[in-house]
Amino acid sequence: MNRPPALEVTGLTVRITDREILSGIDLTVAPGETVAVLGPSGSGKTTLLATIAGFFTPAEGEIRIAGELVASPHTQLPPERRSIGFVFQSYALWPHLSARDTVAFPWRVAGVDAAEARRRADALLGSLGIAELAERLPAEMSGGQQQRVGVARALAREADLFLLDEPTAHLDAVTRRAAEVEVAAQRRTRVAAALYATHDPAEALGAADRVVLLRAGAIVQQGSPVAVYAEPGDEWAARLTGAVSVLVRQGQRVAVRPEWVRLGSGAPGTIVAVRFRGPHSELTLETAEGLVEARVPGPPSHRVGEAVKWEATREWVLPG
Repeated sequence: MNRPPALEVTGLTVRITDREILSGIDLTVAPGETVAVLGPSGSGKTTLLATIAGFFTPAEGEIRIAGELVASPHTQLPPERRSIGFVFQSYALWPHLSARDTVAFPWRVAGVDAAEARRRADALLGSLGIAELAERLPAEMSGGQQQRVGVARALAREADLFLLDEPTAHLDAVTRRAAEVEVAAQRRTRVAAALYATHDPAEALGAADRVVLLRAGAIVQQGSPVAVYAEPGDEWAARLTGAVSVLVRQGQRVAVRPEWVRLGSGAPGTIVAVRFRGPHSELTLETAEGLVEARVPGPPSHRVGEAVKWEATREWVLPG
């Protein structure tokens, strides 16, 4: 028997104090799928997740979770009755509960006895590398530690859909990777879906099966990470999804990613900036077509002011 979509949003419009925040959103997330919503601050990402969770009522449209109608202008199922786990951008931890009791709480609500709920909570905290926080209150934790406890609490819901609002924004690189691995493992075990809001293109492209670009409360493009990155719908989408040079060639605007630039042959250019990034170096070239960003492996082998030849191994003509 086919399972219904984990999430189905149809014609969703949300207004807050008469201002339209979301407009005509249509979005479906399949069971087990991870969808990243990528957009700048103010684009409506948090409002979208909060409305799906039940904190705002749609002005128009419907929301279904695992086939159940949970929201419309005339229907509003409370958040606790929706099959979701929500990682809040602002942590939203209960100040009077320890990390262990915070993570155990969803299991207790589901009817698991106290000892077993705490055992499961300890195991989940351990998998996220924060077992030592079990007895601490939120006031005794750093922001990054609170965020990991928030991730653990969401995973404890054992939901059909996880909503993650900038879930790793306050984590260092090592901890972020551990949290991403654990979220992915938990979701695979439960065949749960995830809707992941972020402003970080590397995070969106690396974590998702599909990327949705949100601009001023509307979806402007969606597709696989490879397609959205390699074939942006316009200059705004190209710049949102990563470093890019936008050049004019034969009356057309073309996008060239830094890794699509090869040095050694082609048109002349002059290096005007060099930046070492560890595994690669970034160069800025002044050319007849404008500034061109290039990426080469390893430490810098060129210097500012050096004349070079360059060519694009690939380019994408921007629609419109």
